[in-house]
Amino acid sequence: MSWNDHRALLELSTAELCARARALRDDGHGARVTYSRKVFIPLTHLCRDVCIYCTFAKPPRRGERCYLTRDEVLAVARAGAGAGCAEALFTLGDKPELRYARARDELAELGHATTISYLAEMCAAVLSETGLLPHANPGVMSADEIALLRKVSVSQGIMLESVSERLCERGGPHFGSPDKHPAVRLETIRLAGEAQVPFTSGILIGIGETRQERLDSLLALSDLHARYGHIQEIIIQNFRAKADTRMAGAAEPDHDDLMWTIALARCVFGPAMNIQAPPNLSAANFGALLEAGLNDWGGVSPVTPDHVNPEAPWPQLDCLRRETATHGKTLVERLAAYPAYVQDLARWQDPALHKHILRASDAEGLARTDTWTPGALTPPQREAVWHRPVSPAIARAMDRACNGEGLDEDAIVALFAARGPDFDAVCASADALRQAVNGDTVSYVVNRNINYTNVCTYKCGFCAFSKGKTSIDLRGAPYDLALEEVTRRVREAWARGGLEVCMQGGIHPDYTGETYLELCRTAKEAEPRIHVHAFSPLEVMHGAETLGISIRDFLLRLKDAGLGTLPGTAAEILDDDIRAIICPDKLTTAEWLNVLRTAHEIGLRTTSTIMYGHVETPRAWARHLLRLRDLQSETGGVTEFVPLPFVHMESPMYLRGKARKGPTFREAVLMHAVARLALHPLIPNIQASWVKMGRDGVARCLNAGANDLGGTLMNESISRAAGTQHGQEFPPAEMDALVRSIGRTPRQRTTLYADAPGGQAQKSYDASELSPVVQTPLRTRHRELAANA
Repeated sequence: MSWNDHRALLELSTAELCARARALRDDGHGARVTYSRKVFIPLTHLCRDVCIYCTFAKPPRRGERCYLTRDEVLAVARAGAGAGCAEALFTLGDKPELRYARARDELAELGHATTISYLAEMCAAVLSETGLLPHANPGVMSADEIALLRKVSVSQGIMLESVSERLCERGGPHFGSPDKHPAVRLETIRLAGEAQVPFTSGILIGIGETRQERLDSLLALSDLHARYGHIQEIIIQNFRAKADTRMAGAAEPDHDDLMWTIALARCVFGPAMNIQAPPNLSAANFGALLEAGLNDWGGVSPVTPDHVNPEAPWPQLDCLRRETATHGKTLVERLAAYPAYVQDLARWQDPALHKHILRASDAEGLARTDTWTPGALTPPQREAVWHRPVSPAIARAMDRACNGEGLDEDAIVALFAARGPDFDAVCASADALRQAVNGDTVSYVVNRNINYTNVCTYKCGFCAFSKGKTSIDLRGAPYDLALEEVTRRVREAWARGGLEVCMQGGIHPDYTGETYLELCRTAKEAEPRIHVHAFSPLEVMHGAETLGISIRDFLLRLKDAGLGTLPGTAAEILDDDIRAIICPDKLTTAEWLNVLRTAHEIGLRTTSTIMYGHVETPRAWARHLLRLRDLQSETGGVTEFVPLPFVHMESPMYLRGKARKGPTFREAVLMHAVARLALHPLIPNIQASWVKMGRDGVARCLNAGANDLGGTLMNESISRAAGTQHGQEFPPAEMDALVRSIGRTPRQRTTLYADAPGGQAQKSYDASELSPVVQTPLRTRHRELAANA
């Protein structure tokens, strides 16, 4: 906008300005309104400034400490962590040591020369002891002080308040307060931009400024944000008159004036900026602020009061959620740093903070609010939902998907962002589509996993199964199954009603294509009627390369050796930017797709998978689904889509602090629902992994678009190595009981979704206990095969 355009905003009525602001806010934030569940830690009430409206700042008092002690700070932080807070907001006055000798003396006793140095130590203590993410509000700072706090806080802030120098003159509210001079505060904000610190700022209205000065203040902040991109939120804070201050009798801005200013801020900053106003400063009328283009409520504490405005209690979270829903929005919890500054950690956060941020965040960079994780026995939770109409963008995407129209990337990302009523609508739409395509049966195959070696030359950061030189002492001994053990397991699987063996393993350095061919022949010789579902695209590439032949020729040899279908594993995320982080030495997206395309061309069908919940974002999920959709449109060779949530417990990259804790339960359910919608009508089967989701989890997914439970497995080892607690086998009788418990009909199937032969199905219900497996120690069998080939 030009200067004249901005100037014209001053002439608009509140209603006109709010209408513009709402449209901009909805364009940038949709139905989502955020807040941060935080605990306030008033490190010190001392301040060298003497603002005449403030009751937070107090002079030293005889018998009272100037600063909270470490134990006091941690006690408040632990209370916040116990109440589910994610943020520790440190509030304090500006550089009191420059005004008070007692402050200097106490800091010296604490081992510090400045308040900010002590603040940095307390931020580090809270982070390491409680996991809360610090946000620091220490006032004016130098570049060195900003850099010091950047190492221990995920965001910082200072309210600009106003660019009006009049307010600093004698008689003004900022007279005698050197840190309130506009140029000084703007310089701090500029330095934070240079240091790439996610930063909070805003204006205080009602202290004597004009509306033109409010606009000037917002434009000054906008100019800095345009240069550095670091201002994560703009707070519009309304002055509240307080007893025992020189402005106790001053008029407060009325509700209309606050609405007008919030809308002005939205119009100045546009759709993307986070515009906030404290709900507690508007009492019962706070919900109406949403009509002015607000998208954030700021920090709300279930533990501590607003120390700056102690007379104004926080609304209860249920009340905040209800008011937000009344105005057509869904309340969502965020972190101290907003999503854009969480999803680009390399730019915006010190490396020492990455682990803490990842463990506190979900895939969108918002707060992780549930305790469920894939593979754990913790039951899934569900948050109360205040109903509102479904968002127009969500409704349009669902309609298009159900009509078989291909969704674009943005539409799929929007579906993955669904929360509250939108989440329920996406799940219901996917379930209705599942019913139309698959009816009310839930299928599964009686099968056995045979992981023939856990030795692998690749260094995938997520993998807790493979054994390499650096993991020889972890997760059990390395093994390489003898062919006699493979034979025994295949025969036992058939005897127990199995129709399929799923064979995959690590990329052993001594394996060649002949090894995979021999494994396939061994399985078919052991039981000719068994279906061999084997070899990921990575194994296929490895086999072809070691034999010096094309992918096509190697697949044809495998098919002649008895291979029936391929698992579409090793896909992880079909986005090379993500693969460069989690599996940089593995096959590329194009190579993975080429193997599947070639398999389909020669009549070998495959599954397809995604492994999600580690470092990627929903946009990467959308790209993955679109690449699968394009492949299926071209070849028609994919039988099913299998979401595999990342199991974090023993994953190397999680243990190094480089990954999240897997998807949240909402994200995991949505992966099944959105896949049903985005892949319709091309891929008709969506499978839920009981190994990773657990029985309650797959039941929920079966009501959100999934129609298949995969295999009974008999011997699951890959997810167990990563830490899953959901067992090695899901027997048919128990699968049937789960399916019937949600009012559906179980159906045993073949790998290619035909009905299971009756005789085999009956054997599966009468199966005896599995014999103990033998994990054959490393030997030279594959070398001998290569020599004899």
